Amino acid sequence: MAITVTETPTDANGAHANGKVIVNASGHGHATGHATAAFTEARLAKPPSAHLLQYDLIPLLEREKKQFDQYLQIDLAHLVMLVEQGIVARDVGRALLPALSDLRKRGAAGVNIDPAKGSMLLQIEGTLAAALGEDIAGNLHTGRSRIDQGATARRLFKRNVLLEILNAVATLEETLIKTAKRHPGNLIPTYTHLQQAQPGHFAHYLLGYADRLHDDFQRCSDAFARANRSPLGCVGLSGTSWPIDRQRTRELLGFDDIVLSSRLAREAYYAAEIASSLAFVMATLNDLATDLHIWSSIEFGFIQLDDGYCSTSSIFPQKKNPVALEVIKYGAGPAVNWGGSALAAFRGEGSGDQAVRKVPELDAAFDKTIAMLDLAGGIVSTLTVNSDRVQKTLHESWSTTSNLADELVRKNGLSFRQAHHVVARLVRICEVQGIARAGVTPAVLSQAAFETLGQPLDGWTAEELSASLDPVAFVQTRISEGSIGPEQLAKLTAVAEQRVKGDRMWLQNKKDQIALAASKLDAAIVSIVEG
Repeated sequence: MAITVTETPTDANGAHANGKVIVNASGHGHATGHATAAFTEARLAKPPSAHLLQYDLIPLLEREKKQFDQYLQIDLAHLVMLVEQGIVARDVGRALLPALSDLRKRGAAGVNIDPAKGSMLLQIEGTLAAALGEDIAGNLHTGRSRIDQGATARRLFKRNVLLEILNAVATLEETLIKTAKRHPGNLIPTYTHLQQAQPGHFAHYLLGYADRLHDDFQRCSDAFARANRSPLGCVGLSGTSWPIDRQRTRELLGFDDIVLSSRLAREAYYAAEIASSLAFVMATLNDLATDLHIWSSIEFGFIQLDDGYCSTSSIFPQKKNPVALEVIKYGAGPAVNWGGSALAAFRGEGSGDQAVRKVPELDAAFDKTIAMLDLAGGIVSTLTVNSDRVQKTLHESWSTTSNLADELVRKNGLSFRQAHHVVARLVRICEVQGIARAGVTPAVLSQAAFETLGQPLDGWTAEELSASLDPVAFVQTRISEGSIGPEQLAKLTAVAEQRVKGDRMWLQNKKDQIALAASKLDAAIVSIVEG
C-alpha cells in the first residue's frame, strides 16, 4: 500500500495552521483531522517550542532515523502477536501489516517527518493514521509503550552493529595469523622499559595480538548476550493487562531471551558494557599501532609501512610519515572514556526512565571501532620487515644474556640468582672495556664470576659461549608452552586458527538465528494477510 501525506502549512512553532491534513491511501481520499493531531495536543496547550524542536526532537529523530528499519520490524512483530493472541482483530491486522511492510521497504523517506509530532514511533503511527484512520492505526500501540518499543529498537540496532564489529575483529584476527605465517624466520627484539630484553619472533608477536583480539571478541560477544534480550512487552514499568505473548515477539525478532522484569524495560547498562568492550578493542589497536610506530622510526627501522599508508612532509623532503598508525592512536584516545561516559550519564537518574538512557555517543564509538579495525588490517597485511636491520640489531645486542645465565646454572651448578649476578657483571665489564658481544671470551666470563662470586669459572670454550649468546640459537632453546620456539610457535598458530574458526562459527550461528527469525516473521505476516 502506497502511503502519501500532504500537509497544510505549519506555523512558526511547527504546529499545523488548521489541524487538517489531506491523505491519499491507494487513491482514496480520507479526511482525518483528529487522526493526525499532534500527540501532545490532548495534554498540552502549546505545541513544541522552537527550542525543544531544535535541541531535543530534531536531534532525537536524526538518531532514530538510523533505527527506522528496527522500528518497523518491531511494529510488524508486535502486530502479528496481537492478532495471534486475539487482542487485535484479524481484519485490522490485514489492513495494517501491508502498510507497515510498505513503509519498511521505502525506509525513512516514506514518512513525512514532522518533528512537532514527536519521536519516530509517533511519526510512523501518524503516517498510518493518515492513511487508514486512527481507528485502525491506533490499535498498533495496544499492549506496549514507547519505553519498551524504543528500548527494543535500540537493542536491535546495537545488536546488528555489534555483529559488524565482531566480524571486523575476526577479520583482523585472520589477517594477523596470515601475516604471521608469511614471516616464519623473522626475529625481532623484544623490549621492557623500551630497553632490549630478549630476542623475539615477529610471527609470535603478531599471534599475540591475534590472541588479544580473541579476548576482545569474547568480551564483545558477552556484551552481545546481554544486549540481545527483548524488552518488548514490558509496557512502561508494571506490565499490561493484555494477554500478550512476549516469547512470541522475542522469537520473531531473533532475541536470545527477554528482559524478564518489566521494571527494567529501559535498563541500558548493557550499552555501557558494549562501550567498555569497544574501548578494549581500541586499546588493543592502540598498542599495536604504538609498537609499529616506534619500530618504523629511522632509529629502529625494523618495519616499514606500505607507501599507501604514509604521507610526506611539505618541508622535509626525506620524510615518509606513517600517518595511518597515528590515525589509530588518535582514534583510540577518546575510547578510554566511552564506558565511563555512559555510566556517568546514567548515574543521575536512579532506576527511573529518563532520556539519558539513550547513550548517543555509542554510535560514534561503533563507527570509530569498525573503521580502525579495517585500517589496522590494511596496515598489517602490507607492511614489510627490514630483516637485515633486525639481524644487525640483535647480533650487536645483549638481549640473549638470560640464556647465558640459564647455561651457567646447567653447566656450573650455580643458582639462577648467582648466574644472574655473573652475567650482569659480564655486561658491565664489556661496556667499560668496549668489548662487543661477539668479542666476549671465557676469560671475561671468568673475571665476572670472580668479581661477583669470589671464584673464577672454568670449563667454557669460546664456541660454547658464542652459542649461548647467539640470537638464532636462543630461539631454538625456547621450549616452554607459548614460547617462540619452532614447535611452540606452530602450536600457537594452530590454536589461533582454531580460535578464529570458533569466532566465525559463533557469528554465523547468530546471523542464522536472526535470519530464521526474519523468515518466521515474514511467514506470520503472510498467514494473517492471506489467510
